Formats: sequence, C-alpha cells, structure tokens
Amino acid sequence: MYLGFSEKLQMLRKEKGLSQEQLAELLCVSRQSISKWEADIAIPETEKLLILSRLFNVSIDVLLKDELEINSLIDVEKCGNSAVEIAENGIYEGVLIKESINDESVLDYISINKVEIWKTGGNPKYWTVLYFNSEKLDFPEIIAKQVISDEEKGGNWFVDFKSGNIKYIVFRKKILKYTIGNIKEKGIVCEECRKLGIPDKQMKWSE
Repeated sequence: MYLGFSEKLQMLRKEKGLSQEQLAELLCVSRQSISKWEADIAIPETEKLLILSRLFNVSIDVLLKDELEINSLIDVEKCGNSAVEIAENGIYEGVLIKESINDESVLDYISINKVEIWKTGGNPKYWTVLYFNSEKLDFPEIIAKQVISDEEKGGNWFVDFKSGNIKYIVFRKKILKYTIGNIKEKGIVCEECRKLGIPDKQMKWSE
C-alpha cells in the first residue's frame, strides 16, 4: 500500500516519538503548519523538506512521491535544535542548467528535485534546468571546475544556489557569494558578474 506525503509524515513523526508541537519547534514553524501538512491541506517549502529529509533519513523523493515506499527509519543521534543545525549544515539548494557544465559527473553530487526544459532561442536552443540540493561541503569548489567558459558554447555560464542565508554565484574558477539581504555585498557580486558579461536581466536569481 502506497502512502501520500501527509501519511508518511505522520508515520515518520510518530516512529520518531515526536509530537506535532515538537516537530514544529524543530522546523521553526507553527503546530498548525504541521497539522495542515498531515491533513494534506498544504506541503512544506523546499527548505523544510530538506530538514525533514535529514531528520528522518529519507530522500525528498520518498517523502513526496506516492509510488515510493519508506523501507525503514534510521534514528539519528541528536535531536532538538541541534537536529536542525545538522540538517542545514552543508546543504546547498539551487538551479543548475545541465548545458552549463563540462562534465556530467557533477550530477553525482546533487539530488534533483525537479527538471524543466526551457526554450531559449539562443545557443543551445533548449536548456535542461535542474532544481537540486547537495550535501557535498565543497560543492562550490567542485562546480567551479566544471562550469563552461567558452564563447562557442554560450560564453560565461554560472550556477546559482544558496546555503542558509548565503547566496552563491559560481563561474569557471570563480566563486562569488553574498549574504542574502545585504544590498552592499550583492551589489559587489553583481558588478563582478557584469565584468564577466552577464546582463542585469540574468541577475534576477531567486533568494
């Protein structure tokens, strides 16, 4: 028998011995939010799904897809606020255009949450857009080695993602970052992007 997200969440929470109030505290949300998720009225945002995934030691795919069953629940050593710290530490989430990288081995370091095909009219004509998260601590350094910088392949490509409140804009051999909400830091990053030939319309990345 396959379970939906709401049923899986209830099962995992109870097997973990957590009340709705305790889980809400771990996720920094209200108990009403947990109640809505378990009543199948709403689903958590990506950041909360990532924490749930780490807390219950199951993939986001397993949490969200009805056809994927939970085989087992593995306990973690820490709980309370420290569990949230573990879940958030080292997690990156963002958008990667597959055509922007030289080596597909980079995909081994990410978990893909959603795939879209964008028709651009440029070169290449279609982009394969991957919404991802990664737990690889040196992911910015890894991706900086593989981002394409070649006029014949579209010029300077970049990958944008974030970890907590830090936003990363990564080019070939160049890692730019700023604190989300810090206008001065973001302005410096945007100016560096302009020097690399990136138009302002491409700097409207999500935060």
